[in-house]
Formats: sequence, structure tokens, C-alpha cells
Amino acid sequence: MVQEYINNNKDKFLNELKDFLRIQSVSADPKFKNEVLKGAKFLEEKLQSAGAENICIHKTAGHPIVYADKIIDKELPTILVYGHYDVQPADPYELWDSDPFEPIVKGTTIHPDGAIFARGACDDKGQMYMHVKAFEAMLKTDNLPCNVKFMFEGEEEVGSANLETFVRENISLLQADVVLVSDTGIIANDTPSICVGLRGLSYVEIEVTGPNRDLHSGLYGGGVANPINILSKMIASLHDDSGAINIPGFYEDVQEVSPAERAEMAKAPFDINYYKKDLEIGDVSGENSFSTNERTSIRPALDVNGIWGGYTGDGAKTVLPSKAYAKISMRLVPNQKSEKITKLFTSHFEKIAPPSVKVKVTPHHGGEGVVIPTDFTGYMAAKKAMESSFGKTPIPVRSGGSIPIVPMFEEVLGLKTILLGFGLDSDVIHSPNEHFGLFNFYKGIETIPMFYKNFADLNKK
Repeated sequence: MVQEYINNNKDKFLNELKDFLRIQSVSADPKFKNEVLKGAKFLEEKLQSAGAENICIHKTAGHPIVYADKIIDKELPTILVYGHYDVQPADPYELWDSDPFEPIVKGTTIHPDGAIFARGACDDKGQMYMHVKAFEAMLKTDNLPCNVKFMFEGEEEVGSANLETFVRENISLLQADVVLVSDTGIIANDTPSICVGLRGLSYVEIEVTGPNRDLHSGLYGGGVANPINILSKMIASLHDDSGAINIPGFYEDVQEVSPAERAEMAKAPFDINYYKKDLEIGDVSGENSFSTNERTSIRPALDVNGIWGGYTGDGAKTVLPSKAYAKISMRLVPNQKSEKITKLFTSHFEKIAPPSVKVKVTPHHGGEGVVIPTDFTGYMAAKKAMESSFGKTPIPVRSGGSIPIVPMFEEVLGLKTILLGFGLDSDVIHSPNEHFGLFNFYKGIETIPMFYKNFADLNKK
């Protein structure tokens, strides 16, 4: 009955998603504040029409959090569904093939049946909306097997600045048996997988100051330190010739993965030639003695996310800049603590700065890595659901991304999280032309009710 309801309402679900994607809920830019609120109100309306109760848009110091629930029997287990309705900025707009906030559906090589193109299509509007529609399908057909609570935030893309405060202030409201999140992906449409690990994050911004003003490069060049030159040298020194991160103490707490687990990870399908072709790169890069998949999942990484300074306009301006800037992210593995890594980075970067410049390191948001066990009922329910919908046993994989709220849920609520994502790496989240396959969207709506049923069966009280 649930599947029949889904089949009969596919067009409606897709049209609603299009309306959702038209909302420019960019959390990072204050000019979109009203659009983020509009996104919250959209969810409020759709949760209500789906049959949820106790719906409330909770104000925070930033963007609001949307809560709703459906408690059918307090003796039954409860699933807490988390997602985020904010999106990354769409810049640069000129690199999109279509308007990022006017969704279109078109076929691709990987998605011959069509994919929806828009900012947030996969991350995370499309994936979180699967849960709203799956809930609707279960409730409208009298097949909701357990209780459900929804918590959707509008600040994930800027570090979930106010989510922990909300969670700590509403522990009783958020009591559940497991957290269910769709903000990850699968290996391929014919190779299902479940994410069982995430990296942590330390994010910093750097300011390097040389002279007290911009100088004429002809009059001062060669005699005064150029902050851009200095910053470039300092950044280059952060990796050694083996590709390892060159910060004292950085690897001190790194959790080493056993050869047996590395061997299991290696079973996941991966075509290095396709990887290079897809990215249009001549070769891969990274830490010696580790494969590309290992480098991006079980090993830490340090990358410059942006660097700027001086004159960048049209034509020439012979200037020796006063300041140079960079933003750097460090992806961390379990056992590494973001606060400790931030301190190690700051101390090291200040130490290697020559006396000709002044350095300021400003920490931004961070979070901890997490490994999800495969021997508890949440994972077993997800595995069984994926087996039913895909006809194959899913492969447990670790992701290179970071979702800092996952370890927070365990710390504050005592709940483990199931990362039941349906996106693909090729969906280019955070980039121009982000998209989400229609197959994946509908497959998620189909699989989620199976998870509910399995989880309820495995947790009968």
C-alpha cells in the first residue's frame, strides 16, 4: 500500500520539491535571511498536510529550527529525523548551465531517467524531503509502525551554530531511540552503501599583515616582505614531501585502521581512471602509502579553501599588498579533537611566521569525527531496508565529509545516528550544476518506510 501511494504521487512529490528548491535559503548570506525563514514555513506547511502534529518553528539566535512529531503509541520506538533546509551559496552563478533556483529536470549519463538540477537538490533539500514524503505515504496508508519526530535546521551550512543550544534546551522533547539522517550518499545506483564513518573538522581563517599600507611594488618590491608571498610559503610548508601534514603533534591521536578493515574497504568498487577522467586531472595526489579512498575517509587532510589579497581587478596595478588572507579546513579522523587541532595549527602557524609579518589565526566552526557501529538495531534495520529496495546487500563505507551534529546527538541525547543517504559523488554538491537523480529521490522515499518497519520490529518493547 505504501509503495502504491508513492507510485501514484510521484509527480506531486517532484513538483513540491521543485517549489522547495525555488526558495533561496542560503544561510551564509544575510541578504537571504527572509528566504531561509520562507524555507522553514514551507516545511511547516508540508509537515502539516502530511499529517504531522505539534509543528513549531523555533526561533534561535540565527535561523529557525522546525520541529514536528507524530506519536502514535508511547510504547513503540521513536525515530528522530534530522535534516537541513539551508543551502550553500550558488556563486559563481555564471558557471551554472541553468538558474540555480529554478529547478529543471534533464537526463544525464549517470541519470538517464532524469535528475533535478538546483542548488540544494541533493544537499540537503532533496534528501530531507524524502523523509517528509515517506512519512506522508506511511501515515496516509495507515502504515506508520512507530513514532517519529522531525527536527530540521537552517544553519548546517554555516556550522549549525545554534543547533546544540536547541538540543540541550529540549532534551525531553527530542527523546527517541535513534536519529535518522539522509545527508550522505551511496557508491552507485547499482551498488548501495551505508555511511558508517565521518571525519571531523577544524576550520580557520588566516590574516597575514606586512607593511601598514599597500605599497608601490616598484619603489618597495624586493625590500619589504610581501604578505602574499610569505603566506604562500607558509601554506606550502604545511605538507611534507610524502604528502603528510607537517604540523607537530597533528597525528598524535589519529586512530589507525586495521589491515583487515582496510581490506574490507578496498572491496568497494572504485575506478581510478574514471575518477581522474571525471575530475579532468592528470593524476591523484595525497599521503603516500594510502589509496585515494583511504586518503579521503580514514586519513586526516588539510586544504586551503580560499586565498586572496592585493589587487585582483582588471588590468594591472603594481601594488605590494599590506595584507593577505586564507581560509583553511582540516578534516579529522576519530580520536582527533577539533579544539586541540585548532590550537596546534595556530601555534605552529604563528611559530613559522618570519618577523617581517604579523599573523592572526581566527578559528571558525569545528566538529568531531564519528564511527557508527554495524552491530546495533539501527544499522541492521537500514541494511535490511537497503537490501529490500536495491536487491543487494549495502556496503558499509566511511565518508570524508563532516556532520558535526552526529557526535553531538550521541553526547547530548545518547542517540546513535543512521546515515541513510542516497546521493552520488557525481551530484556535485556545493558546486555549480548540483543535481539529484529522480531514481535516487524516489528510491529514498521507497526505502525509508522499510527502515521504519524494520526498526520497529527489531525494537519491540
